[in-house]
Amino acid sequence: MSRKLRIVQWATGSMGKTCLRAVLDSDAFELVGLFVHSDAKAGLDAGEIARRPMTGVKATTSIDEILALDADLVLHCPMLPSPYEAQDHEVRRLLESGKNVISINNYFRPEALGRPYAAELEASAHRGGVTLAGVGVNPGWAAEQVAVAAAAVCLRLDRISVSEVVDCSTIPNPAYVFGALGMGADPAEVDLVDGPMARTFTRMFSQPVAALAEKLGLSLDAIEPDHALTLAPHEMQVRAGTIAAGRVAATTWRVHGVVAGERRITHAVNWTMDTELPAFAGRPHWEVLIEGQPGLRLAMDLTEGPNGGARTRPEQYAVAGIVLGAIPKVSAAPPGLYRG
Repeated sequence: MSRKLRIVQWATGSMGKTCLRAVLDSDAFELVGLFVHSDAKAGLDAGEIARRPMTGVKATTSIDEILALDADLVLHCPMLPSPYEAQDHEVRRLLESGKNVISINNYFRPEALGRPYAAELEASAHRGGVTLAGVGVNPGWAAEQVAVAAAAVCLRLDRISVSEVVDCSTIPNPAYVFGALGMGADPAEVDLVDGPMARTFTRMFSQPVAALAEKLGLSLDAIEPDHALTLAPHEMQVRAGTIAAGRVAATTWRVHGVVAGERRITHAVNWTMDTELPAFAGRPHWEVLIEGQPGLRLAMDLTEGPNGGARTRPEQYAVAGIVLGAIPKVSAAPPGLYRG
C-alpha cells in the first residue's frame, strides 16, 4: 500500500506496550487509536505511555470511541481472560465496525473450539468485510511453523511434541502472576480438569495442536488435556511477590492430539517461577522432539539483543516482531478467519 496502515493498539500491559512501541517506531504504520483499561491511563498521550515522543493520540477507555475511528487494524493485546471467551463480544464489535483484528490471546484456529464457535466469529468478520487473526509466538509460531518445518525431514512421522519453558520470575504484575498464571495458589484449590485455568489453557493450546495436525495431514479423533503442577520446595521471592512453600511454583499446560487411540501430537507450555526447579533445569526455551525416521530434536533459545538489560524481555520483542510482520498480510487477506 502507498499509505501507512492505520493502527489501533488495544491495551497497554507489558505485551501491549511492546507492540505499541513497535508501531510507533515503524515507518509503515500510523497509530490512530489507543484503548486502555485503566482510568489512570485514560487521556494520556500514547507517547507518554510508551516512553516515546508525544503522538497526539490520547488513550481512551471507551470502546465506542475506538469503534468510531477510521482504522485498518486493531492489535488486540489485553491480559488473558477467564473465561477464555470473555473477549469475544468486543472482538466481534471491532470486526463488525470494519477493522481487521490481530489477537495475541485467541483465534489461532477457532475451529478447534467447535465449528459453531468459529462460524460466529467468521460471520462477524464477513459483516465488517475484514479479517480476524490469532498471531503470536506460542501459539502461532512454535508448533504451527517451526515444528512443521522440522517434520519435513521425516520419511515417517510417529510422534511429535513441542514444549516451551517460560521463566516468569521477573514478571512484575502481581495480578497477572498470581491471577492469570495461577502462581502461589493452593494446589488443593487448582482443578486441573475442569477449573477456570484448565479450561482456558486447554482451549488456548488445543488450537496449535489442531493447526499442527492439519499441516501434517493428520486427522485427529480427539484433543485431550494432561496438565500438571510443580510446587515450591521452599519460600520463593520473585518480582511480583512471595510464593509460600508448598504452593504452585510452576504450571504445565499440556494438550495431546489423538489419532487411532494414540497421542501423536503433544503441545506443552511450562510457566515456572524458577528455571532451576528439577523439572525445568537445563531445558531450552523451546524444544521440538520427533519420533520417526529419522528422529529429530530441535532446541531454541531467545537471547538478549543489543539493548540487553532493558525492561522489555526477549519474549515480548519476539511476539511484537511476529505481530508487526503479520499486519500487512492480515490487512490484505480476504474477509474471514486468517490462515497464515
